Amino acid sequence: MRPPMLVPLIVACALFMENLDTTVLATALPAVARALHEDPLHLSLAISSYLVSLAVFIPLSGWMAERFGARLIFRSAIVVFTLGSILCGLSESIFQLIGARVLQGVGGAMMVPVGRLLILRTIPKNQLVTAMAWVTIPALIAPIVGPVVGGFIATYSSWRWIFLINLPISVLGLYLVLRHIPNLREERVPPLDLVGFAISGIGLSTL
Repeated sequence: MRPPMLVPLIVACALFMENLDTTVLATALPAVARALHEDPLHLSLAISSYLVSLAVFIPLSGWMAERFGARLIFRSAIVVFTLGSILCGLSESIFQLIGARVLQGVGGAMMVPVGRLLILRTIPKNQLVTAMAWVTIPALIAPIVGPVVGGFIATYSSWRWIFLINLPISVLGLYLVLRHIPNLREERVPPLDLVGFAISGIGLSTL
């Protein structure tokens, strides 16, 4: 039997990792630019591409969780996010870095809404406020510590560790998901609204 707050803690760790990568690159941009022989202003695309990817794919995550199962999508999201992190750490050009950041964003977009869905489906109603507090606090802390962590790593180590440090966290997260997260899914799921997804994706990305 799993502890009642274990699922929110697992989701909170994933949310912390996803929000950390939103801001961790900001203070490390000069070091990354020097390593890739690029103008630091051009590397701002590595930040915006991640945010755009999040915005485009978040609306898709709820449907995928109901269609294929919340645990499967949450686990797959961690795998995609980790793969994107590894590719970011191995990037040798700005185009490789931007592509890897987009892949990271796809994984991050699947983690957050599916994690919240897991909490709503597994936590008793009288414990929802406490569970959401466990999830919200790390999400608020991550953007604050992100620039500090990014600057520290870029100053005292290689900037690549900004992304590769996600690897052990993701491995632990996968283990906990497989062990403690139920695979919730709906019996009947309507077809995906491809037109709506395309319109929302275009609208959010251009906005």
